[in-house]
Amino acid sequence: MKVFVQSVNFNADKELVEFVENKIISLEKYYDKIVDSEVFLKVQQTSDKENKIAEVKINVSGGEFMVKKSCKTFEQGVTKAVDSLKRQLNKRKEKQRAHHV
Repeated sequence: MKVFVQSVNFNADKELVEFVENKIISLEKYYDKIVDSEVFLKVQQTSDKENKIAEVKINVSGGEFMVKKSCKTFEQGVTKAVDSLKRQLNKRKEKQRAHHV
C-alpha cells in the first residue's frame, strides 16, 4: 500500500514520517482492500496547545474513509486517527460479511 505523507506549514522529520507510515500500514491487518492513503499533518496557528492536526484519508476499493484529529503531538493525532479508522474498517468488513452470507 502506498502512503503519502504531506506536512503543511512545517517540515516533518524522517522519524515522524516513518512513524506515520508504519501506523497506516498496520491498518492492512484489519482490511485488505486498502488501495492507498494520504496523511496531512498541519500546524494550526493558535494559542491552543492542541494545535497539531492529523488528517488521514484511506482509499479502499469502492470508497474512502477520512478522519481528522487534533492533539498536542502528531504521534497522538495519528494514533487516534488510526484507532478510529480500525473501527470504521472493521464495521465495513462486518457489513460485507453480512451481505455475503
